Amino acid sequence: MSAQLQLTKQASVANIIIDNPPANTWTDDTLVQLKTMVEDLNADKTIRALVIKGQGDKFFSAGADLKIFAAADEGKALQMATLFGEAFETLSNFRGVSIAAINGYAMGGGLEVALACDIRLCSPNAKMALPEARVGLLPCAGGTQNLTAAVGEGWAKRIILCGATVDAASAEKIGLVEQVIDADALDSEATKLAQDVAGQSPTSLKFCKQLIQMGRHMPRWQALIQERELFVKLWRDNNRKEGCEAFLQKRAPNWN
Repeated sequence: MSAQLQLTKQASVANIIIDNPPANTWTDDTLVQLKTMVEDLNADKTIRALVIKGQGDKFFSAGADLKIFAAADEGKALQMATLFGEAFETLSNFRGVSIAAINGYAMGGGLEVALACDIRLCSPNAKMALPEARVGLLPCAGGTQNLTAAVGEGWAKRIILCGATVDAASAEKIGLVEQVIDADALDSEATKLAQDVAGQSPTSLKFCKQLIQMGRHMPRWQALIQERELFVKLWRDNNRKEGCEAFLQKRAPNWN
């Protein structure tokens, strides 16, 4: 395991810390390792949630080191875009619930990895931006699509096309993050939220996440059909029976 990407597990929650000082930037190696880590977590049925955070209190992640792109030819550009895309799309498709705990700056690929998560929390000192166009680039790791899905076309254009940097209060207001939390409580609140996931049926979670994300690329009427079909499919799953029986018997469910 790279020291730049630290993975720990506690009960049903996994934690990944981006630790590449001074700005917790992404490299070829860490992008490959993030993809591998998430794939391994998908195979570990004890893990239900994932929290991603940056080491320190100044940077969540500043994205990629610009020196890589400044010296790159088209072949290297394609390689990096592919690595970013595969890593963050794998994270977006994580079987469980992913939570970004944004401490400090989340810029470029740093914001894109947070956008690939299901839920985003941030500290009051957080600053978020996709500044690629300032240096002749563009967000290539889902930023144009995931940001628009999160905040709408208008704010996505303001952030990407006008180069706006969003502070914590504005991020919460426009829906870029779900909650602003005091810096000293950010880790514990993210962990608590992740632990709450264990109370949900893993099958229901899987189906619900699929349905929510279908809305990004599927007409509403088709997604509604899928919603009903997956609801009926729950009758083939033991967790549906266990959940109902546990509720009626006033006990905690024993999820499979």
